[in-house]
Amino acid sequence: MNDIFKRLRTIAIVLVATLFCASCSEVPSTSANPWQVLELPTPATFYDIAFTDTDTDRGWLVGSRGSLFETNDGGETWEERPLDFGEENIVFTSVDFSGDEGWAVGEPSILLHTTDAGKSWFRVPLSKKLPGAPSSIVATGANSAEMTTNIGAIYATEDGGQNWKALVQDALGVFRNIDRNASGQYVTVSANGNFYSTWDPTTGDWTPHNRQDSRRVQNMGFRPDGGLWMLARGGQLRFSDGGSTEEWLEAQSPEFSTSWGLLDMAYRTPEEVWVVGGSGNLLVSYDGGEPETWQKDRDVENVPSNFNYIRFLNEDRGFILGQRGILLRYTPEGEAA
Repeated sequence: MNDIFKRLRTIAIVLVATLFCASCSEVPSTSANPWQVLELPTPATFYDIAFTDTDTDRGWLVGSRGSLFETNDGGETWEERPLDFGEENIVFTSVDFSGDEGWAVGEPSILLHTTDAGKSWFRVPLSKKLPGAPSSIVATGANSAEMTTNIGAIYATEDGGQNWKALVQDALGVFRNIDRNASGQYVTVSANGNFYSTWDPTTGDWTPHNRQDSRRVQNMGFRPDGGLWMLARGGQLRFSDGGSTEEWLEAQSPEFSTSWGLLDMAYRTPEEVWVVGGSGNLLVSYDGGEPETWQKDRDVENVPSNFNYIRFLNEDRGFILGQRGILLRYTPEGEAA
């Protein structure tokens, strides 16, 4: 009798816990799904996407396995552009364009350059003394770009990549992600998420900052108003207090009981912000991320991929980058397939 009672009590506890977790995970669903799911014929994981300025329907998608995919219809269809890298296992981490001039970088220590919107790419030699491998690149004008390495070195070129000028004297150390705003400021998160660092072109030095609590930082980036956002382990989200790099508003959890983790954030407009995460997790706020206003797009939660990155190139063009060839394309309301 005691054994039966213990079993019944255990079942009751499990049921109560299940009901409690189900109730605390209730996030309102979005009224419509504006995302079209694309499955590209590749096992690659995607890391970045960019479009040319002169032909806004022409763009490039990069990722692992040396992946270079091209679109000429705004991202509705994609075609792989394989390049011969010999025995190298290339991972492209960043791509950017200024007009028809574009750049792509990745590991191990590769830099590609194009001046004809990607009709032809050529490899630019990099010094063996380069500290770290290229991590991100931003096209800043004709023959000009700004490149970071995966240990926080920052370089600029004004002659098509033939010569590079160091913009920071001391490298930062290995980081997990990096973001740059239009003013040339950077924010990074350390590899283990223990602290974050900011860099301002007016000072030229990295400034380290302590995290806000015991939760390790997952990702950070800039808001449209110049402030910062922060994603931490366990689905936690914070916004900086104004443009401060040290003062933060109270933490919030867009989906309180999430176990998938939040991985990236992007603004479609100053008011509409999207957050992506593991296991097809996709959340949106239509009032700038105010607490208790988040909605969940449940139409994509069964997509078999983590949503690692989200990019809005303008209000009408956005993409979510996933694994195993999964790519989501933002479409006007009601047109998603």
